[in-house]
Amino acid sequence: MLTAVARTFLIDTDTASDDAVALIMALRAPDVRVAAITVVAGNVNVQQATRNALYTVELCGARVPVYSGAEKPLIRSYQNATWFHGCDGLGDHDYPAPRQCAQKLHAVDAILETIEANRGLVLVTLGPLTNVALALSKKPAIAANVSRCVVMGGAPCCEGNVTPAAEYNIWVDPEAARIVMHSGLPNELIGWQLCRGEAVLHESDIEHVEEFNTKLAHFAIECNSHAREAYKLQTGEDGICLPDPVAMCIALDPTVGTEWSQQYVEIETQSELTRGMTVVDRLNVAQDERNRAVWASALDGRKSKVCWSIDNGRWKEALYAALR
Repeated sequence: MLTAVARTFLIDTDTASDDAVALIMALRAPDVRVAAITVVAGNVNVQQATRNALYTVELCGARVPVYSGAEKPLIRSYQNATWFHGCDGLGDHDYPAPRQCAQKLHAVDAILETIEANRGLVLVTLGPLTNVALALSKKPAIAANVSRCVVMGGAPCCEGNVTPAAEYNIWVDPEAARIVMHSGLPNELIGWQLCRGEAVLHESDIEHVEEFNTKLAHFAIECNSHAREAYKLQTGEDGICLPDPVAMCIALDPTVGTEWSQQYVEIETQSELTRGMTVVDRLNVAQDERNRAVWASALDGRKSKVCWSIDNGRWKEALYAALR
């Protein structure tokens, strides 16, 4: 009988509450081997994010190397999101320190080595794109060795979650995001808007997860308690919004995305008003004469695959399967 070959994932994360749930989904997927987890400053500082990644790996009983990376954006000052995720990124519940330590190799070098050793792997980014941009700057050719690059980031054609124009991961380091979008990587853009509305875990969904009575289910709800309060304050919607797990769900099964298109994507880096905005050429006008000069860099690269909608029922079932 033929045995399915496990897919190889490389995950870059700024591990906070929703990142942790996304890591659980990948680590629990039976047909996926997580080759490495690389950590970047974002939701919390890189030291805390690394600790959170190590803790989550141990909670899953997994053995995956974790590498600490960039402590700040390429050129911008670092701004965290502890106002959303809590001071420790996991809702401030005083989880114990992990027993394992991060590997000594820097995350940027770990990305290069992991891709080189696992050509055709799936790269999943859950935080600011600083580590990935630095890796690409050192060795641009790695883009050709990645089969999919699933990017949780952006808010194409809608409001952002940190400014009216931008989603946090892109806003924190827009220069890095621009490098990644222009790199030739086979990017799949999973925007913040996909985790809203019916994708949110509402009270009945939360109760359903708690009924699993597993340590992972309890952790997934508990570590997002601060984020739930912040999300309600931010949007008026009550529930747990999980952008990184939605992205991981699509990385695991792209058919959960129900509407896609191939578009050029540009990142705003010049304006403070719209800093980090993900500008998507949805009407295919970037190549028009009036736009060509401004879009020249993007047009020299490849189009990104942009997800516009998901099957919310299948997304939640995938989450439940990982937490049972």
